[in-house]
Amino acid sequence: MTPQDTTPHGTAPQDTTPERPTPQGATVYWLEHAWLGTHTEPGVTVETAQGRITAVRTSTATPPPGAIALRGLTLPGLANAHSHAFHRALRSTVQVGSGTFWTWREVMYDTAARLDPDSYHALARAVYAEMALAGITCVGEFHYLHHRPGGGAYANPNAMGEALIAAAADAGIRITLLDTAYLSAGFGTPPAPHQRRFSDGTADAWAERAAALKGDGHARIGAAIHSVRAVPAAQLGTVADWARERGAPLHVHLSEQTAENDACHEAHGCTPTRLLADHGVLGRATTAVHATHLTPEDIGLLGGAGSGVCMCPTTERDLADGIGPAARLQHSGSPLSLGSDSHAVIDLLEEARAMELNERLRTRARGHWTAAALLRAATADGHAALGWDDAGTLTTGALADFTTIALDSVRTAGPLPRLAAETAVFAATAADVRHTVVGGRQIVRDGVHTLVPDVPTELAAAIAAVRTSN
Repeated sequence: MTPQDTTPHGTAPQDTTPERPTPQGATVYWLEHAWLGTHTEPGVTVETAQGRITAVRTSTATPPPGAIALRGLTLPGLANAHSHAFHRALRSTVQVGSGTFWTWREVMYDTAARLDPDSYHALARAVYAEMALAGITCVGEFHYLHHRPGGGAYANPNAMGEALIAAAADAGIRITLLDTAYLSAGFGTPPAPHQRRFSDGTADAWAERAAALKGDGHARIGAAIHSVRAVPAAQLGTVADWARERGAPLHVHLSEQTAENDACHEAHGCTPTRLLADHGVLGRATTAVHATHLTPEDIGLLGGAGSGVCMCPTTERDLADGIGPAARLQHSGSPLSLGSDSHAVIDLLEEARAMELNERLRTRARGHWTAAALLRAATADGHAALGWDDAGTLTTGALADFTTIALDSVRTAGPLPRLAAETAVFAATAADVRHTVVGGRQIVRDGVHTLVPDVPTELAAAIAAVRTSN
């Protein structure tokens, strides 16, 4: 798909299911407007049962009897392909004054050192509930807080990862836990004291621990290489093989900072992308996160391997990382996804438009992606990057995960209904999300979370607990 492609799923059917009686136990939703991958369709009825979409009918001008009416524009659920849940506790604190990525990292380390399984569960539950309120139905959690502060293992070596999986279940969203290998502070350098809780010592020990993690209906297990500086080159293949043997997604932070590129050249005489390619890390199941500072050869290696790239524009601009070559990557063959990463804000609509607007600033030209292409990055391609190929579309057989954007707020009122997708991408915010459905169940109804009654209070309490812990 090129950035200008407006038909990412082919021609959407006008009626995907013949008329038949609604099965007993099904939940029926009537969508005032629905984005079907190529266009906005008014009056769509969606039947769900056992967590999946069982029927999609168009040309239904009014809600059928018993249907739940979702007024506004309904999209497939949004996929947040890159998250560090504990970074939510940094919001505002790290926006004070100046500094660099590296000074920000020191504040991040301090917060990471304060978490235990209970406090991390409380924080992540609130963060994932915030995501549900923003229309996110699936999160990719790039997880490396494995052990006790100082490096000792918990009695359950996966207590921290399991706390995240439980938190996502409590908040009603799906999760891909991207269990992360993080073994060194830099090329050939052992972990610093504040990094010891991240490390399993070797990739083999990481693989043994990660193998004990179990997925279920709402959770899947993937792998991650923190970065080429954090996993020795000789051990990169161990992580890649672990993911490949399980058919699991593999993610990696890539070239977020020029300092990483310089250090990699000094240690190995090549770019981080070339190092990953030479050790068998790239492939269609691999997603590079950020990919900000790439050479033309790097772009060709990623695209030629079909590796995806997750752009995190709000974090990349917050940390002054730079603007990555997203358009060139996609032209080269890399599917794009989106993530909120450090959670400076949690708003996938903002991530989508920021990718386009950043490219406009870089090139001084408009129109690099259509609204349809940006929505694909936020939905189908994001889910695919997380191993949920059966989500991200409003089609029969897909997981019944979708979200509704209000078309009558001060940001969204006025435009023509047929341009509702453009309104959502270029004007709406997470505050305009009215409903979120996961597995056919309403998790957010009329802007209120149905499982976490007071998300702001839970966020404030969880963050305060982290800040005051020893």
